[in-house]
Amino acid sequence: MDNKPLKRSTYLKSISRDHHHGLLFCWKIREGFKRGVAADRIKQYADWFWRAHLIDHFEVEERYIFPVLGNGHELVKRALAEHRRLKRLFEQETEVWRSLSLIEEELDEHIRFEERVLFSELQRLATTPQLAEIAEHHGDAAHVQEWGDEFWKD
Repeated sequence: MDNKPLKRSTYLKSISRDHHHGLLFCWKIREGFKRGVAADRIKQYADWFWRAHLIDHFEVEERYIFPVLGNGHELVKRALAEHRRLKRLFEQETEVWRSLSLIEEELDEHIRFEERVLFSELQRLATTPQLAEIAEHHGDAAHVQEWGDEFWKD
């Protein structure tokens, strides 16, 4: 796989910063696993991250990004299926350790797919007004807050 930096449209940079925060979230879960942190501590963080960040992020993608390509587009179908799967994993209350492990793996893969494949296709096909509308509805990723329990540093 080519690891050259991607040239991201100015209009999509804010949502790509959200993706960076999502990758950092996955890294924090991996660090918690490596350090033997209790699953319930990591689950509390995952629940907070889901509510505070990912629900809104998914909504912006589903309302403003995916329709540009069309919900029948194969890349959009994949992204929507992954959103549904991730939602189920975040809402899973049993087998917490397994769910967290799957969230970490699947969210990381999902973000990389969107950044490398779906957003590249979006940039190729979207008009400037369509990209501007996405930027208008997403806002700035500067709202990302930090979680108080830094278990990934234990």
